[in-house]
Amino acid sequence: MSNNANLYFNFIKKFPDDLSSTLIQNLGGSKITYSEVISRSAKFSNTLIRLGALKGDRISVQVEKSIDNLCLYLACLRSGFVYHPLNTAYKPSELSYFINDADPVIVICKQEILSVFESLIETSNVKALLTLDAVGKGTLIDESIDASDKAEIVLSLGSDTAALLYSSGTTGQPKGIILSHANLLSNARLLVEAWGFTPSDRLLHALPLYHIHGLFVALNCALLSGASMLWHASFNEKLIIESMKDCTVMMGVPTHYTRLLQNSNLTSNNCINMRLFISGSAPLLAETFVEFHARTGHTILERYGMTETGINTSNPLNEERRMGTVGKPLPGVSIRIVNDEGELIKGNEKGNLQLKGSNVFSGYWKMPNKTIEDFTQDGFFNTGDLASIDGDGYISIVGRSKDMIITGGLNVYPKEIELIIDGLDGVLESAVIGVPDDDFGERVIAILVVKNLSMTEKEVINFCKEKLAGFKAPKEIKFVESLPRNTMGKVQKNLIREEWA
Repeated sequence: MSNNANLYFNFIKKFPDDLSSTLIQNLGGSKITYSEVISRSAKFSNTLIRLGALKGDRISVQVEKSIDNLCLYLACLRSGFVYHPLNTAYKPSELSYFINDADPVIVICKQEILSVFESLIETSNVKALLTLDAVGKGTLIDESIDASDKAEIVLSLGSDTAALLYSSGTTGQPKGIILSHANLLSNARLLVEAWGFTPSDRLLHALPLYHIHGLFVALNCALLSGASMLWHASFNEKLIIESMKDCTVMMGVPTHYTRLLQNSNLTSNNCINMRLFISGSAPLLAETFVEFHARTGHTILERYGMTETGINTSNPLNEERRMGTVGKPLPGVSIRIVNDEGELIKGNEKGNLQLKGSNVFSGYWKMPNKTIEDFTQDGFFNTGDLASIDGDGYISIVGRSKDMIITGGLNVYPKEIELIIDGLDGVLESAVIGVPDDDFGERVIAILVVKNLSMTEKEVINFCKEKLAGFKAPKEIKFVESLPRNTMGKVQKNLIREEWA
């Protein structure tokens, strides 16, 4: 059992000796101990097993952030199930693809969308459909009342799948990313060491649990170090500032930091107990970096990661945190910059960023050809990001070779939106781009060529909101007579971005 690579097994080895100590305190003041989390996750584990789940089966989850959601995640890990979280903003048309592709055995959702899932699973292999809300109610809770609070920790190999997350693809078809126990465990160990996590830390957790930032980066660091957490269901800058006096570490996206700076209560006195502010999921603006230090005395630590890899690089904890960079590679993560021909680039020139390490996923779910395409013959993953490395080894992400937009820390792929818009009667063609935004980093806008001249911006945006999660829907619509193309007929998005930026 000592060689068990099961992520949950490795968590509990780091839990405090006194399991009655607090693991999570909610903003309202309610608390849950390590012991209670262990017990509740065991109940969920036994319930899922009773309902027919076996090792390797997918458990699809679309619920709000809650302690029960955390316990469900841990239950999947301890029993060898594959945790499949879904963004709570996804609409039925999006959910249909995920459920059909992931082929889960059990689905757990919010009560208010139960009818949606009932329709989606009619022809699926789902054995049970359960509900769970943010305040501890639902059929998952009901089914677990009489379950034992003792459950086996399944022996897992490092290569066994722990989680399945989806990232929209440039072709419009979302890609299932297979993350193993070894991927998640190795990355969490690196981050605990790199960022100095100890049992005395209290993490200010205001991130969602369907994204790697809040789920694997934040949660796993706390659980693998025996730390505690103060949970916010969502981000409210006033309440976040008030909570800083009781916390030591905060993880956020750049939008969080720009919003904190808009509040006059953000001062050095209000974060005197804080030892570390970490930013990721999108580029941090230089002015945010500078102003945050001036206001608080703290230098934000910026890092770089992906769903496929976890965190790859980080500015140092105790050395210079260099503005405009994402720091140096974490130990065991190999990084190289190559040109379009795959040849190594020397010096501080930009090129395609490739990386390799135990944190890197093994491949895409049911997409062997895409897996082959995105890995080199010597095992490096093509990130799709453009980067440069300075003489001191600090890495800067300077662009994306793919068209991905990052808005509020969430990834948006234009092709997915374009396919929706092109299905609207009267649209001849469309091009979706990201343009700079002071709050979200980038905002989504769509450029349309239409034959229906009476079509309105509101009509297009509402159509997108019916089909897509709100963060993907364009914030603006521009109508043009034609899209710029090169001699081969390909739409030149670089010219469109230049025109509308």
